[in-house]
Amino acid sequence: MSRSPSAASGSSAPKIKVLIVDDIAETRENIRKLLQFEPDIDVVGMARTGREGIQLARETKPNVVLMDINMPDMDGIQATEVIVKEVSIAQIIIVSVQSDTDYLRRAMLAGARDFLSKPPPADELINTIRRLGEMSRQREQMLAAAPPPAAAMPGGSKHTGPLGKIIAIYSPKGGSGCSTITTNLAIALHSEENKVLVVDANLQFGDVGVSFNLQGKNSLVVLAERVDEMEPEFIQSVLVSHPSGVKVLLGPPTPEDAELVTAPQLRKVLDGLREYFAFVLVDTASALRDVELAVFDISDRVVLVTTPDIPTLANVKKFFDLSEKLEYPPDKLMLIMNRVDKRGGITAANVESSLKHAVKAQILADPAVLNSINAGVPFITGPKNFPPVQGIVDLAQKITEEFAPKEPEDKKKAVPPAKPTGLFQRK
Repeated sequence: MSRSPSAASGSSAPKIKVLIVDDIAETRENIRKLLQFEPDIDVVGMARTGREGIQLARETKPNVVLMDINMPDMDGIQATEVIVKEVSIAQIIIVSVQSDTDYLRRAMLAGARDFLSKPPPADELINTIRRLGEMSRQREQMLAAAPPPAAAMPGGSKHTGPLGKIIAIYSPKGGSGCSTITTNLAIALHSEENKVLVVDANLQFGDVGVSFNLQGKNSLVVLAERVDEMEPEFIQSVLVSHPSGVKVLLGPPTPEDAELVTAPQLRKVLDGLREYFAFVLVDTASALRDVELAVFDISDRVVLVTTPDIPTLANVKKFFDLSEKLEYPPDKLMLIMNRVDKRGGITAANVESSLKHAVKAQILADPAVLNSINAGVPFITGPKNFPPVQGIVDLAQKITEEFAPKEPEDKKKAVPPAKPTGLFQRK
């Protein structure tokens, strides 16, 4: 393990601190020599194993870590998981000869930000370091501006019932109405006994706040940055409240802030929030990245939204195929249809025949839905005979029934044991 001296800075802007972790000395040295000519980059350390990389990351607090995958004592994916957790500003670039998709997926789920083939082209490497170095600085600024844990803030307690259920609302085709379904379903599920939280995990272009007509100074970014400090008072200080009683965790304020939330952070945030709410509804983007996969992995159900059109149905079929490869249990996905036209067209029966999956709920199309979206007033708060309301209520009822406690069969058939004839008598 070696540590290189920091070059004197001729600029007021701090240099991007880079840590190189690779078990091949020649590779480490070649990258160091390449980067030493960049005035805004400073190689603060070089490590030959994953464990040494973790130790140096703790000591030097690098902005960017160049991480190999195959190393003797601890592979780069394991080391990435630890560094992302312990050095929150560090952005990990996996640099490896391994290009297998499984390695890529594991690396991204561990928290890596980018992947470069070894040896990386000089321009691509330097540009990636600068881009992630800027993200690291944004993360530092966000941490400095975030509110304190606020141990004395009022409100907030753990959910007293069983561990809350995480329900992702997802469509592989953008514009299918996931945010509208999420906000209305949240109100339908919410009660005094079963508190509901909505998390806007459409990180770049989430519109849960618009759908609820809510604004807040804090967002998911704040919890992600302090995921190890998720005490109830701190959580309450970040959430915003809708008049219905539903709590909302707003998405990142700008598209560029989306990069400040990693898949491991989001997974840990959701896992912590389920301790305080009966249902945690997660609105997701239509993309399939490490963030979305992390949400699906931790979710108890994925409400899979389709609309009655061929392009969306084709994408939904692809997602069902993917879910089998990911070995999700069959009951993890709940297929629903949105914007169903009762006058004709593609029906639920057509969809079930094509996809070989049951349609669990249908939400009818109605021009008034757009009016509710524009007004920031969920349509579920309107007349109960409004057709889309009936579809949301039906979906909420099915979700509630799926998670309702069920009496074990053996308990139903059990015969009470005969009372013993003596205080300590046994057979």
